[in-house]
Amino acid sequence: MDARTRIGWNLKRLRKEREISQEDFATDSGFDRGYISGVERGVRNPSILVLERIATALEVDVAELVNAEKAAAFVRETRG
Repeated sequence: MDARTRIGWNLKRLRKEREISQEDFATDSGFDRGYISGVERGVRNPSILVLERIATALEVDVAELVNAEKAAAFVRETRG
């Protein structure tokens, strides 16, 4: 799993754990919903500063967004 995909899955996982819709997260964190969608789908290449803003909005360390094991576990859980 490449870094963009891993970041996307972890963003989605953390957002869902907090029961925050994509739209609400985007609004609350100051991003466009389309941008957040692109990050979650792994088609956007967020800068480290963007990752820091996302992590801050989720109240986690940036490392949580790039955690390979947690992303893989979420994919397995999501896909059954």
